Amino acid sequence: MALRAVQETHQAPKKTRQAGEGAGWAGQAARRAGRTHGAVPETAARDAHRPVREEVRAQRRPRPGDDHGRPRHRVRVAGLTIDPMTEGEVVDHVVGALKRGEGGHLVTPNMDIAWTAAHDPGARELVERADLSIADGMPLVWAARLLGTPLPARVAGADLIWSLSEAAAFYRHPVYLLGGPPGVARQAADRLVRRHPTLVVAGTQAPPYGFEADPGGHDEIREALVAAAPRLVFVGLGFPKQERLIARLRDDLPGTWFVGCGSAIAFAAGAAPRAPVWMREAGLEWLFRLVHEPGRLARRYLRHDLPFTLRLLGSCLLRRLFS
Repeated sequence: MALRAVQETHQAPKKTRQAGEGAGWAGQAARRAGRTHGAVPETAARDAHRPVREEVRAQRRPRPGDDHGRPRHRVRVAGLTIDPMTEGEVVDHVVGALKRGEGGHLVTPNMDIAWTAAHDPGARELVERADLSIADGMPLVWAARLLGTPLPARVAGADLIWSLSEAAAFYRHPVYLLGGPPGVARQAADRLVRRHPTLVVAGTQAPPYGFEADPGGHDEIREALVAAAPRLVFVGLGFPKQERLIARLRDDLPGTWFVGCGSAIAFAAGAAPRAPVWMREAGLEWLFRLVHEPGRLARRYLRHDLPFTLRLLGSCLLRRLFS
């Protein structure tokens, strides 16, 4: 089976860095920008106005067998376990793990993933086994709030592909983009590099439709990834296909973080339009996508996800009123 793969590397100029102090990679980025009179990276600029994270980290405790752990209070909503973290905290967590040589798997549940997990125990297990599970759906944020266990924010995979790439560029961690139609991952890589010129792209791949049914399909992907040796891999094949692939690849790259990001690669490439900010904040991004892709999404959104969302919010509201 022919596998479309592009193995290209953008070599960034090497610079020496001094270890910084402060809260996370963004603080170091801001200090380096101050030393060089350059622009502060976007995520650093956002985080510069937040309270020092030592207070947040002081409230965390390790999970059993994990010295670095997740937040102490994880949230159960829609039958899934969610990590209550902001976008900046997610980036800090991944960067910190990469510094220690540790890999991981980040999953971003939305209502479509929650519905699938509710009807497929195998899919639910994929979410539950991920190292980080971050809410990429406003209804999950609303439901958690109704249950009295609020999440700090929605963190979209379509945003994380930019902020994690920003951090990867700062630390020279090579990234790899896997997914999308032919050429889309390459377009996304080019746009990411234009935004962050020091970003090292170890390669891109566009697996052909049905690759997962071909006995050699996974082997070709594995060989290309191992040869490229990225530290951060964005996998945009849709849930649960991307999580199943990640589960098969993790042992081959134990020091690499895999991010199941759905349509984020297509959004980053500009191949698919993204909803305006006000629609995202209002929880209407699904409606925007439905209008643009009715043939592909109507059945999934209107028959499955919308009724599931209404039942979830209704049950959470009743629990809030009568508990």
